[in-house]
Amino acid sequence: MFKVNENFQKLPGSYLFSTIAKKVNEYQAAHPEKSIIRLGIGDVTQPLAPVIIEALHKAVDEMGHAETFRGYAPDLGYDFLRNAIAKNDYQDRGCDVSPDEIFVSDGAKSDSANIQELFDTRCRIAVCDPVYPVYVDSNVMAGRTGTYDYDSETWSDVIYMPCIAENGFVPEYPKETPDMIYLCLPNNPTGTTLTKAQLQGWVDYANKVGAVILYDGAYEAYISEDDVPHSIYECEGARTCAIELKSFSKNAGFTGVRLGYTVVPKDLKCGDVSLNAMWARRHGTKFNGAPYIVQRAGEAVYSDEGKAQLKEQVAYYMRNASAIKQGLTEAGFTAFGGVNAPYIWMKTPEGMTSWEFFDYLLDTANVVGTPGSGFGPSGEGYFRLTAFGTYENTLAALERIKNL
Repeated sequence: MFKVNENFQKLPGSYLFSTIAKKVNEYQAAHPEKSIIRLGIGDVTQPLAPVIIEALHKAVDEMGHAETFRGYAPDLGYDFLRNAIAKNDYQDRGCDVSPDEIFVSDGAKSDSANIQELFDTRCRIAVCDPVYPVYVDSNVMAGRTGTYDYDSETWSDVIYMPCIAENGFVPEYPKETPDMIYLCLPNNPTGTTLTKAQLQGWVDYANKVGAVILYDGAYEAYISEDDVPHSIYECEGARTCAIELKSFSKNAGFTGVRLGYTVVPKDLKCGDVSLNAMWARRHGTKFNGAPYIVQRAGEAVYSDEGKAQLKEQVAYYMRNASAIKQGLTEAGFTAFGGVNAPYIWMKTPEGMTSWEFFDYLLDTANVVGTPGSGFGPSGEGYFRLTAFGTYENTLAALERIKNL
């Protein structure tokens, strides 16, 4: 009889946000009269910018004529988009990244789950705790699990780096040497980040121990402080130890359009083996390229009009973040984040677990957030609220929370 991948059985029954959606839908079905405000999942609410809509329409029209029709996209991405990314996101910032080191995909979530395929299943990973759950889940699926410690709720192949209030939510170098280091900055869910000097320290550490940093910069557009790097390639030596993953979902509202990219420098090698060549081989085998229409929309992001319009969108969400943090503080909660990221990381009330607070908030205020324990063991006792709702709903949710 056939056998299944037993590693899947080591995971919870469903993905964190699928569990939340099920709980909320069941509550709504039982209380159809209730008006629920969702500040849980990090999904955008503002419409696509006008310049992006214009680019989509133009590309759709091109697909209706034989002379401009496009079939399969180049599996690594169209040159017009890779060139725009290289210039605007890297070269204009003084980073040494060329277009042929950029791999266009359908989003950072796919890439962050798939990138582990480049590495031996015996490699140990280090993750910030709490952090985006896809990193650990995808590695568990691949077999990097070792044994499970029920007391700490951790896998022996996974090195957790606690990011808690006591250390300013900044990860410390692990005592055990990892092979792969996941850094999500600005961080999801805590909303905190590293200075350039702190990130340079991680680059130096990775080069010293022979580890690869998998750097998720999905929220880079929300950085407001001068001393916070927008790319890991701003750090000296990053080309020999770092892979960077980026997304159009949060900076341009592409959560429903789907577009992202990954940078794998040619200098990143294991002996004589190029990871750039490996990722190109994997990409070409398993991916038929992001749609032409979507890539043209991505190109519009880098136009002068696109930059101006998206700057306004980012400011809209960060106004929400500021309002949430201020409102929670006024209501007596302890809150973090909301400066360089559209997330607020708050402490749950005394004696209440993160899931208990989730149920309490849903039942009494009809507001949805995300339990901190879903992001890792150190997330227990915390709760995440997103600033991606509308401004009106954000203020309404705050009033409900204050009235508790």
